[in-house]
Amino acid sequence: MSKKRVFSGVQPSGQLTIGNYIGAVKNFEKLQEEYDCIYSVVDLHSITVPKVAKELRQHTYEILATYLASGLDPEKSILFVQSHVPAHVELSWVLSTISSFGQLNRMTQFKEKSQKAEEVTAGLFTYPILMAADILLYDTDYVPVGDDQRQHLEFTRELAQRFNHRYSPTFTVPEGLITKQEEGGRIYSLQDPTSKMSKSDENPNSSIFLTDEPNVIRNKIKRAVTDSKNEFSYNDEQLGLKNLIEIYSAFSGESIDEVVQRYKGVSYGPFKEDLGEVIVKELEPFQEKYFSLLEDKKSLDKIMIDGAEKAQYLARRTLSKVYRKVGFVQPKR
Repeated sequence: MSKKRVFSGVQPSGQLTIGNYIGAVKNFEKLQEEYDCIYSVVDLHSITVPKVAKELRQHTYEILATYLASGLDPEKSILFVQSHVPAHVELSWVLSTISSFGQLNRMTQFKEKSQKAEEVTAGLFTYPILMAADILLYDTDYVPVGDDQRQHLEFTRELAQRFNHRYSPTFTVPEGLITKQEEGGRIYSLQDPTSKMSKSDENPNSSIFLTDEPNVIRNKIKRAVTDSKNEFSYNDEQLGLKNLIEIYSAFSGESIDEVVQRYKGVSYGPFKEDLGEVIVKELEPFQEKYFSLLEDKKSLDKIMIDGAEKAQYLARRTLSKVYRKVGFVQPKR
């Protein structure tokens, strides 16, 4: 019996945070054993806002190294860079012809990003169509999604169903894959626990990055906001502490209740010290492998090339079906 297929992509738009680690990176290796996995560095998506070319190239290598350092094996999973497989853009155009302006205009993420952007581009507006193409090209069964991408996945499902109805069954209609960490909620800023931890936060103490040095991690945890109650409890009235408890649980593997019982009656100081050490210990093997991989660009290049060939084979097969059904001529050689 063949495995179900999972597709996931990460933008090369800067360093990943421990929020990304808990919600996605930490699950990569496990998913690889349970599913037929395809992981992409989605560089086409990243240029919907201006990027420095040199930095984008470096970040692309960094995301690929992150995939590998997290335990992904290019012999078991397909790892590739999105722009290396032209079929993504080609299918995106076809899908744009069955996408409504109204649907795209109602996308929550577009509304949020367009309010912050100096110039609203067509690429930012049509981003969900390219995301749909990423997923539908590979007969994807499941897509790991967080709260901020659920609307995009639903849009992808609607496009698949619309195309299948108009032209005959072609695409697999994907479903969301909810991981244990995603069920527990998201990780919030260390300085503002009402906001999601973000790699683009202007306050350097708000986020812990996967590549932060041990002492940097310890100091950021020490500076994390809590409250004046100094009562160790997990509730919505103590959001700062609640966030730290969730981080401790995610990194240690202990349940929320176990963490609360362990530190009940203990002041925040010792808890923060322990939390810093838990994070440092968990990230140590990841960081060691990650930095080693980045020093060998030649090996990363080979993985990119091999992965693109595998992805292109699957993608062209789907695209050929799509082209035939919409009526494009495909001459035989």
